[in-house]
Amino acid sequence: MRAFEYASATTKEQAVQLLGNSWDDAAVLAGGTDLISLMKDDVVHPKRLVNIKEIKDLQGIRLAQPLRSKPGKVLTIGTLTTVQELIDDSQIKSGYRALVQAAEGITSPQIRAMGTVGGELCQRPRCWYYRAGYGLMAKETGGEPLVPGGDNRYHAILGNDGPAYFVSPSSLAPALIAYDAKLVVFGPKGARDVSAEQFFVIPKSEDDREHDLRPNEIVTLIMLPVAAGMRAATYEVRQKDALDWPLAAASVVLQMNGDKVSAARVVLGHVAPTPWRSPEAEAALVGKTINEATAQAAGEAAVSKAKALSSNGYKIQLARVAVKRAILDAARGGVK
Repeated sequence: MRAFEYASATTKEQAVQLLGNSWDDAAVLAGGTDLISLMKDDVVHPKRLVNIKEIKDLQGIRLAQPLRSKPGKVLTIGTLTTVQELIDDSQIKSGYRALVQAAEGITSPQIRAMGTVGGELCQRPRCWYYRAGYGLMAKETGGEPLVPGGDNRYHAILGNDGPAYFVSPSSLAPALIAYDAKLVVFGPKGARDVSAEQFFVIPKSEDDREHDLRPNEIVTLIMLPVAAGMRAATYEVRQKDALDWPLAAASVVLQMNGDKVSAARVVLGHVAPTPWRSPEAEAALVGKTINEATAQAAGEAAVSKAKALSSNGYKIQLARVAVKRAILDAARGGVK
């Protein structure tokens, strides 16, 4: 690990002043469960770490009136909230079933206790080419991409036309997008709201990032609309139940009119460089009664544009199954 400066901020204003104008200047330290590993492996080497763990404004879960966005109360989650605090919170448990299921998929007690919600959303790709130092675009010295002809078992099946082939590693993001959450991002010019769906972007070059976030900005808050009357679920397919990332996942939120779906949001995880919302699957559900055939049709629609690389074709079937089972679980899981 290279030498670095250490600074501790007690306000979000102090934090953004301590951050630099390039990603190499400084990095945000919260739980540190991803950042420290990246620094030890010399994948990233910030000149300064800015500790934000003492910023009170970034802590807690509460019902509040947002200062921006649409009127009406929202449930706010401070981005320093740990994964375990998210799972244990009574408001989250009673109203956001798909988010709880996604958080419970993070099985390591250590990660749950230390990892923050904001850090989980902003973690870097788990692509082994990136982690081995070949860069975000995973290219050889001569500029040729390594993933299409290499070991791509765990890489993207959607949004994989290049140059990015990694999958978004966040387990919480698909559920937050399905609930139409917004993020509050704070920088030198103040706060701005970003929809959770738009926060994740597919980078086009090595200098880009996977998030709508500038080097001198931090995510301070997650705003969840009140989810009364919705049916929701998250379903993940894993190689093992111990600490691991899913091979494919789906989060589904349904609004019902009697026994028929009036609106749906279907978001796939771990299959594309961003959490992947599927308008095809949503269209297959609206106006329908949920049953085995309807869920199967939505699963088929969700992967209708999937494109396998040389070694990850199996993920198409896993994604299809994840969507189907999330829909069926949402329909029978009760109103949450």
